[in-house]
Amino acid sequence: MATTNELKNGMVLRIEGQLWSIVEFQHVKPGKGPAFVRTKMKNILTGKTVDRTLNAGVKVETATVDRRNMQYLYNDGTDYIFMDMDDYNQIPVAPELVGEAANFLLENQEVIVASNDGQVLFVELPASVTLTVTYTEPGLQGDRSSAGTKPATLETGYIAQVPLFINQDDRIKVDTRTGDYISRVTE
Repeated sequence: MATTNELKNGMVLRIEGQLWSIVEFQHVKPGKGPAFVRTKMKNILTGKTVDRTLNAGVKVETATVDRRNMQYLYNDGTDYIFMDMDDYNQIPVAPELVGEAANFLLENQEVIVASNDGQVLFVELPASVTLTVTYTEPGLQGDRSSAGTKPATLETGYIAQVPLFINQDDRIKVDTRTGDYISRVTE
């Protein structure tokens, strides 16, 4: 249990039997009337975001979220298989829980798998990953009708918009939160 005075971004609360992650919060002390806390919370399982107002000083139930470093091994056709880096146990994770992260997962990549009471909640990737372009059309220097970008298929099958100078077999850095091109990687 925690009071509303102890809330932090990223904290996970159990409200009405569901797990909610605090996206942002604000303590409000109006001119008259009691103080309250305005929060924006995201349902961990459904991804739905809601605004909620809590009275100041009220106790809320917190949930323990275990975040473990795991290595993505492979997709067996139905589930994604991850290996715990500490005890080498392998766990299957349903595609619904992996979500958009599947667009950026490479075999042997390290990720963070969050769970609560043994139930996997979500998979967290690094902020950016480096992927190889497997197919893209050659960019024509005079073609500016598309604001200087073109589609490129990456090694995971994800299609990202990249600048015209990117060629097939180039390695690029991609933002895993938005799927946007960041830069070309030269090694």
